[in-house]
Amino acid sequence: MLQYIEKYWDALIMMLAEMAPYLLLGFFFAGLLRAFVPKSIYRKHLAPRNMKSVVKAALLGIPLPLCSCGVIPTSVGLRREGASHGACTSFLIATPQTGVDSIAATYSLMGLPFAIVRPIAALFTSMFGGWLVNKFAHEDETLSEEATKETAECSCDQQTSPSFWNNFISAMRYAFVEMLQDVGKWLVVGLLIAALITVAVPNEWLAALHDYKLLNMLIVLAVAIPMYVCATGSIPIAVSLMAKGLTPGAALVLLMAGPAVNSASMLVVGKVFGCRTLRLYLTAIITGAVVFGLCIDYLLPQQWFKVSGMIMSGGHCAHCLGTMDWVWMTIFLLLLVNAFVDRLRHSWMLRREKSKEERGEQNIKEGDTVSDITIYDVKEMACNHCKANVEKIISGIAGVESVEVDLVKGIAYVHGQHDHSEVERQVTANGYPTTLKV
Repeated sequence: MLQYIEKYWDALIMMLAEMAPYLLLGFFFAGLLRAFVPKSIYRKHLAPRNMKSVVKAALLGIPLPLCSCGVIPTSVGLRREGASHGACTSFLIATPQTGVDSIAATYSLMGLPFAIVRPIAALFTSMFGGWLVNKFAHEDETLSEEATKETAECSCDQQTSPSFWNNFISAMRYAFVEMLQDVGKWLVVGLLIAALITVAVPNEWLAALHDYKLLNMLIVLAVAIPMYVCATGSIPIAVSLMAKGLTPGAALVLLMAGPAVNSASMLVVGKVFGCRTLRLYLTAIITGAVVFGLCIDYLLPQQWFKVSGMIMSGGHCAHCLGTMDWVWMTIFLLLLVNAFVDRLRHSWMLRREKSKEERGEQNIKEGDTVSDITIYDVKEMACNHCKANVEKIISGIAGVESVEVDLVKGIAYVHGQHDHSEVERQVTANGYPTTLKV
């Protein structure tokens, strides 16, 4: 038993050591991208109903660090701003498959060829999906227009431009607090599963299927499509499966299909963009993943896609890691702990504040009007992008004075006299089932 625990620990440390510096670099660039690239650039180029807008949507989506749950309300916002149906679909497909953080992490564990092929595959798959929707989903155009009209406009846009220093601070908070809160849980889960696969799964199991390349991919698709895994969290799982005999092409299928599709996102895409669009969306992702997977397995040199020998052997980390490896791991783990503590502290402080306000509500009067708080249960929020979108939607509803969302508990605290059914309708229409908390 102690031998297996030692091997598990070694495999876990080895993968974390390989990923840590590249994850930090990727998060850093993702923060800069978020803070310094104007959001208007994602809208004004995507309106024409042609391939040019589809390609632009894919190119804009590839570097963005958005997960499959966060990209849906973003694409709804693009649609509301006038982006074409095909461009929104292209953006939906490209964005969750990659991101500057996941590309950097792919390079760290899987090498340069995988880091190059992954965004290329995302680009062509999203272009194919956008073209399919533009050509064959005309009837869904009206549905998506009506659905996106139900989303609320935020009436509190900033009119002044923050200074460079404020933008930089915002970028670093997004990179090393908010992104770590969103990605960290799934990254940790991915690493734990990957280390378990490395230790517990016999090499013979997947090695026996190595020659059945298409079967490998179909098995991976059957597992990857319904489950949720982020673009970064899928990497250690793919690496550990490759070390056990999974083909590189099937590993690419996991990297593409896993982050882009899950049960919740399929339901929302079907509701907001239409059932035909959902079918074409899935067709593009599955077809693109399998085609590029087969290209890797049959057309490209297999030595390009070999897993690191240290990861395969799970060597003794105390002897094979250098000082800087431990430094990067320590920095990453401290930032990860800080991000989780920050989220829990914010949730605790928010609940404490609202509890005090509720207890003293009868003593807070402005004229004849009592300052009130309405509480809603909001489901399907998985990241800070979801939190921000819910707050933006509710803020735009008539009578709402302020809103704060507790992401940990899935609760929205809304101040002001407003229509409760309107909050439930608009937030639910954006993919977050919402009910008034009694």
